[in-house]
Amino acid sequence: MQDPAAPPDPDSLDFWSFIALANRRLSEEFGFRHQLATEVLLTLNRASNLVTYDLESAVHRPRGRSWSAFRVLFVVWLAGPLEPSAAARLTGMSRAAVSNLAKTLVSEGLLTRTPGETDGRSVRLSLTEAGHAEMLEVFEAQNEREAGWVEVLTEAEQRVLVMLLDKLISGRAGFATRR
Repeated sequence: MQDPAAPPDPDSLDFWSFIALANRRLSEEFGFRHQLATEVLLTLNRASNLVTYDLESAVHRPRGRSWSAFRVLFVVWLAGPLEPSAAARLTGMSRAAVSNLAKTLVSEGLLTRTPGETDGRSVRLSLTEAGHAEMLEVFEAQNEREAGWVEVLTEAEQRVLVMLLDKLISGRAGFATRR
């Protein structure tokens, strides 16, 4: 019989049994008090990673795009011509990452860069006709995949989840967070 205090065989752990192990060890061995906070954020991170990986591997990589490239094209498609700094803010990416991706997307004929209206150094990103056509086709596939992910939730549960995630995101004003 295995000693209950002995660590389990790592190969026998799945995500949820790891969470239970983490909660027990963090509390009992290390004295941390906020196991539920750890469980919430580990689960949120896991869900985000799973969904992102699935969308990227099933929808975007087969079309020669990355998740990051899709995010840039998506905000430019829906928000209209915008400066790279606005694209960075809307995608949650750095300005440098957006600029690097934009160079590639311009060279592939999906985006154009035109001089900005505010000063001589600023630029605006816009979709080309090819970029617009690609986004219509790609988002149709992505939206079907998104629906598949959330079909296990009722519409009310989906709205509650969005509300709770919004509360989590907007409620971080009480401490300094990095973006």
